Amino acid sequence: GWKEYEMEVVRDKNDNCIIVCSIENFDAMGIHTGDSITVAPAQTLTDKEYQIMRNASMAVLREIGVETGGSNVQFSVNPKDGRLIVIEMNPRVSRSSALASKATGFPIAKVAAKLAVGYTLDELMNDITGGRTPASFEPSIDYVVTKIPRFNFEKFVGANDRLTTQMKSVGEVMAIGRTQQESLQKALRGLEVGATGFDPKVSLDDPEALTKIRRELKDAGA
Repeated sequence: GWKEYEMEVVRDKNDNCIIVCSIENFDAMGIHTGDSITVAPAQTLTDKEYQIMRNASMAVLREIGVETGGSNVQFSVNPKDGRLIVIEMNPRVSRSSALASKATGFPIAKVAAKLAVGYTLDELMNDITGGRTPASFEPSIDYVVTKIPRFNFEKFVGANDRLTTQMKSVGEVMAIGRTQQESLQKALRGLEVGATGFDPKVSLDDPEALTKIRRELKDAGA
């Protein structure tokens, strides 16, 4: 399916815009972003694709009329030809904004509140650097952040557990690592579902293992 990405954008009254964080959804478009594993920063974008998405997200804010504050712009990319479309735009601080703030250390809500009363990004100090640089500097991180949703279908007997555009998770965990593999492994352990990471669900010596895996992937709730 089409790949899904998010951009967290902050704009001030002087039209200064920064990208706080790029987020990539592990699941393809069609699954609610709250139910999808997400990774920040985006891992599979080329620099050209990122710059196009960056410019497009800022253009969306200007077209919608978001004069100050933070916004979340969601894109979908066709992996076959690179076609890019805007699928959603939230002109406010959202759930993804909270993730971006935790991932980068950039206080989006705090900055948005100050921008709303007339400050500009270059007038505000950057909390990440202890005030040594202005908030107009885009955050740059040398680690990977993974968010995994937490489901609790066992408490809702009869509920359809097939993931769609309707959010069904009841919470989420976030983990930080030097690599995507490390952060993903930490997040799986943090779910507190008894998993210590990528635990095998079937015995590798079981001749029916492949059949079981195929059935679990095909049948919802298997």
